[in-house]
Amino acid sequence: MIPYPKIDPIIFSVGPVHVRWYGLMYVMGFIASYLLIQKQKRSKQVGLVGATAQDLVFYLAIGVIAGGRLGYILFYEYLNLGYYVHHPLEIIATWHGGMSFHGGLIGCVIAGWLFARRKEIPFAVIADSAIVTAPIGLGLGRIGNFINAELLGLPSHVPWAMIFPGAPAWAGGAVPRHPTQLYEAFAEGLLLFIIMWQLRKRQFKDGMMVAFFLLFYAVFRFIIECFKEPDPPPLGYVFHYLTVGQVLCIAMVPAALALIFFINRKKSGEAVRAKGAGAANRAGR
Repeated sequence: MIPYPKIDPIIFSVGPVHVRWYGLMYVMGFIASYLLIQKQKRSKQVGLVGATAQDLVFYLAIGVIAGGRLGYILFYEYLNLGYYVHHPLEIIATWHGGMSFHGGLIGCVIAGWLFARRKEIPFAVIADSAIVTAPIGLGLGRIGNFINAELLGLPSHVPWAMIFPGAPAWAGGAVPRHPTQLYEAFAEGLLLFIIMWQLRKRQFKDGMMVAFFLLFYAVFRFIIECFKEPDPPPLGYVFHYLTVGQVLCIAMVPAALALIFFINRKKSGEAVRAKGAGAANRAGR
């Protein structure tokens, strides 16, 4: 067993305002996205640099926070929706914890689409450029979860198991557990970033990077969820075996395959139309 490094989640406080490691991880992730988006060839080709890239990251930040919070409430707190109806301020209380990756992803899609329409930049290019950088923020976010001692793993006797403070009684209390936050920081963060950063160098059709991200993330997250505690009662497991996160990851796979089919079909259709137009022009001569 490895001792859990007790790090104060609060970096410093100024009166009632607390600066937390978890929030700092979000800021670092957005800064990394801003820098890395501009280093990509397609981003430079469409002018996604400088102030334009800065505006994009601002849109995405709003999408992540709003979508992540709303997604958490809809996906993980749907049995308690009545509470949020009577306490609407809790909907925006992100400082109380509760963010959903899948909700944040949907929020980013909406924000990116709005940005694409405003700037008249192809949405697929924006999505590909941004999604390549997403694993950095994901990895940093999981480190923030680790510092907060949340999203606990199942009890285990592996040599690297840790006892997390404040583990709830329904989850077995203070016993050695899988540090699944670190598993996710490695797989969904570092490893996924390396894969995506290498794939971007190849000549794929616009939109394919998003499909690759959905597939790889779904696989990594699904596997690691096998070592995580299920959601607290009364939610627990879905169908007695799957966590809510696993169900959402399963849904990502057909979404990714449908996107791949749509991209290839769209490009093939354009090629056929272009060929037909070329033949008509030659006949006109």
